[in-house]
Amino acid sequence: MAEEITFDYFGKLDLQIGKIIEAEPIPESKKLIKIQVDFGSETRQCIAGLLKFYKPDELAGKKCVFLLNLQRRMIAGYESQCMILAAEDETGNVSILQPQIDLAEGSKIR
Repeated sequence: MAEEITFDYFGKLDLQIGKIIEAEPIPESKKLIKIQVDFGSETRQCIAGLLKFYKPDELAGKKCVFLLNLQRRMIAGYESQCMILAAEDETGNVSILQPQIDLAEGSKIR
């Protein structure tokens, strides 16, 4: 079980809905996808280890939940500027988190 955090700490997380506008595999990687995401007021790049679970063309057009204020880092020579959120079960199945209704890009998770 993870450490409990305060509600104020949770409030510091910048979680938003983003629309994937482009996704492509990273050359010479068996698991990484480079994703361009529209958040309404800006576009960011996300590098995600989802290639085992999703084809890039399956991701294009999807609206998903992203963490925007995670420290940026270089992954396989590309800057990851946000993180897509996904769940994994005990058997290794992975599913990206998506809203149940069509929310606008940049909608905040509260």
